[in-house]
Amino acid sequence: MKIYQHHAWPSTVEEAIVIQEQLRNQVITSDKLQEPVQYVAGVDMGFEADGTISRAAVAVLSFPDLQVIETSLAHRPTSFPYIPGFLSFREIPAVLDALEKIKTIPDLILCDGQGIAHPRRFGIASHLGVLVDIPTIGVAKSLLIGQHEELPETRGNWRSLRHQGEIIGAVLRSRTGVKPLYVSSGHRISLATAIDYVLRCTPKYRLPETTRIADKLASAR
Repeated sequence: MKIYQHHAWPSTVEEAIVIQEQLRNQVITSDKLQEPVQYVAGVDMGFEADGTISRAAVAVLSFPDLQVIETSLAHRPTSFPYIPGFLSFREIPAVLDALEKIKTIPDLILCDGQGIAHPRRFGIASHLGVLVDIPTIGVAKSLLIGQHEELPETRGNWRSLRHQGEIIGAVLRSRTGVKPLYVSSGHRISLATAIDYVLRCTPKYRLPETTRIADKLASAR
């Protein structure tokens, strides 16, 4: 698939902040999906050689039956350190390489990380969505910012995630009695629709099938 837009990759946090602030105005948090959704993708990362080599994995699944259609792997030198809030600059270069290899264009991409539930409202899911111009959802395993009310233990329950008076996402119980997920709009999708698709992509496990399969590929498991 083709990448919609490119930019130079920064070497400092200060340069990264400038890029986030420039691109975040392109983020769309309303529904601009191509429906019916036929293909959903997951992206995830692994690292080799003590973190000096990034290994990106993409898994494209049919929807709604979640069967694997295509997978892709890409390797490249890691050029940015691990710093919370700047994950995209460490991971997206290799992810774009992996996406360029696939022939099946996904209608929706689920990212292992944040969308707008981010200090500058521009996490990895938003960043990737803007660069590829495909709807994206941030599906994180841990909280980066925000507060929420207590969440019931039953699958399907969710509570708004708030930060500085703004709803930035949701804490979602994708499996009864298991730790929740932190869901946020990435690009070209509303929060309500994002929650719906995450639940439809988690029929058995805590994590979406897209993420589980991409994680296995990225981790070489």
